[in-house]
Amino acid sequence: MATGASGADCGVNVSVNARPLVNAKRVYRVMRVHGLLLEHRPTPPRPQRRHDGKVAVAKSNQRWCSDGFEFRCDNGEPLRVTFALDCCDREAMSWVATTGGYSGDVVCDVMLAAVEQRFGNVPKAPAEIEWLTDNGSGYIAGKTREFATDIGLKPLTTPVCSPQSNGMAESFVKTMKRDYVKPDAATAARNLAIAFEHYNEQHPHSALKYRSPREFRRRTESSTQV
Repeated sequence: MATGASGADCGVNVSVNARPLVNAKRVYRVMRVHGLLLEHRPTPPRPQRRHDGKVAVAKSNQRWCSDGFEFRCDNGEPLRVTFALDCCDREAMSWVATTGGYSGDVVCDVMLAAVEQRFGNVPKAPAEIEWLTDNGSGYIAGKTREFATDIGLKPLTTPVCSPQSNGMAESFVKTMKRDYVKPDAATAARNLAIAFEHYNEQHPHSALKYRSPREFRRRTESSTQV
């Protein structure tokens, strides 16, 4: 039996009960051959982020933004609203209110309704439109981004923890929360429809020379047709 003393006499450090070292690379190869490794799932690509500090654009249908907000009705029912705005004329083109969550399906409904509201019953927008959102799961889901691309939208996200990067949507949320009543979900939904219509037709914006979104669009369209 090898002992510490005899090993010392030979000038070699030998440990009593010494065992051969395990070759980690060999173990890895063996496990790989026999299918014992955990499956590696590639990280899905994140949507392109582009934030230049300015949300507004010069023409309609260049960039749309989207966000959501929620509130509790007076009877305790939650209601969550997802909407889409044009970053030039500020029109709220589409919205969905639900007692469920901010799912990718809801976002897809809002995107499709916005395209149909602007361009009619067409499969996609005639030219690519930027789709600016935050990093909510409903927005960055792979199926949501794929659907956006299919209908002519280019998904863009704001930096994490930077709501001011989507400030136009944030301002709209404040306006809507201020301008409707909410005794229960059904009444709130009806009131929301009225509030959205009033916002689009009557609500003035300083950036639009104190015109409402639709008044601004009508004037812009009439001037380009002259």
